[in-house]
Amino acid sequence: MRPQDSAGAVELEEPGLPLTDDAPPGASEEPAAAEAAGAPDSGRCWLCLSSPCCSRTEPEAKKKAPCPGLGLFYTLLSAFCFSVSSLLVKKVQDVHAVEISAFRCVLQMLIVLPCLIYRKTGFIGPKSHRIFLILRGVLGSTSMMLIYYAFQTMALADATVITFSSPVFTSIFAWICLKEKYSPWDALFTMFTIAGVILIVRPPFLFGSLGIEESYSVHLKGTFAAIGHAVFAASTLVILRKMGKSVDYFLTIWYYVVLGLVETVIILFILGEWSLPYCGLDRLFLIFIALFGLGAQIFITKALQIEKAGPVAIMRTMDVVFAFIFQIIFFNNVPTWWTVGGAVCVVASNVGAAVRKWYQSSK
Repeated sequence: MRPQDSAGAVELEEPGLPLTDDAPPGASEEPAAAEAAGAPDSGRCWLCLSSPCCSRTEPEAKKKAPCPGLGLFYTLLSAFCFSVSSLLVKKVQDVHAVEISAFRCVLQMLIVLPCLIYRKTGFIGPKSHRIFLILRGVLGSTSMMLIYYAFQTMALADATVITFSSPVFTSIFAWICLKEKYSPWDALFTMFTIAGVILIVRPPFLFGSLGIEESYSVHLKGTFAAIGHAVFAASTLVILRKMGKSVDYFLTIWYYVVLGLVETVIILFILGEWSLPYCGLDRLFLIFIALFGLGAQIFITKALQIEKAGPVAIMRTMDVVFAFIFQIIFFNNVPTWWTVGGAVCVVASNVGAAVRKWYQSSK
């Protein structure tokens, strides 16, 4: 069910979301190619067939500005799609989390493949970046499997809040691997996030059995899976930063789904868990999980194209609100005050980091 500066809160659910609006390779070459193909009039526009071209006669300054707040609305839609995808994963209890990941990889592969063919970027990528693409694919798909397992084994709100610790790991890994600055403010936000995760995990040596309704061993497994997701998602984002704009966005997604499919099939054969859902509704849920996940990626990408990362990061925390609402409505499970306190700490850390980055970039 993010992307986005070293501590930005939008670097969460879906690794690999682009921060910039890169034009498709070859897009700027189309007019020249059309004219070279034998256009009857060199002054005639190949798009609007007018002479002279209306796009050339109007100054660029008159381009219509995006509607105020549209980027934040896209972010809200992205958070909603992520939350619905997480809800559906939680509802599909008869299918292993790894198998859900495999279905999603197949469906996204069918969507990404035509995009790669259209953009003519190839399927392998630059030789100097292939190792990073492979790491991106393996780590990203592992992150997806872990968060799906977390959603199935612990409360939806708990798992969602823990995923928002990913920016903390991103800032630490970026400091170690990319030599980015790690300030005292980052350390403070890290402490807030750790405090929030502790309130959600509620280790027995500190809290006894307070607020844990299910088996604590199951709760602990889900917690480790959610934290593992945050770590692997952060690693993926650091790798994407390392590659920068030199690799097409769809190519990174291609490695993600192809290697993810290989990885999930191997794990399913080892576990012996491969089976089609018995219920037709579950099969429909699997399709919607992939579609809502892809929709969330599209909306967050559009948001970052027209809005600054700071406001997007703040609005992105609505994912936690939706998770609380869905948990109450669909599972009749009211989050404990420990979960609420943990959510406040983690969200405050994300919002604080986003506001600080926003303020620094506006100087």
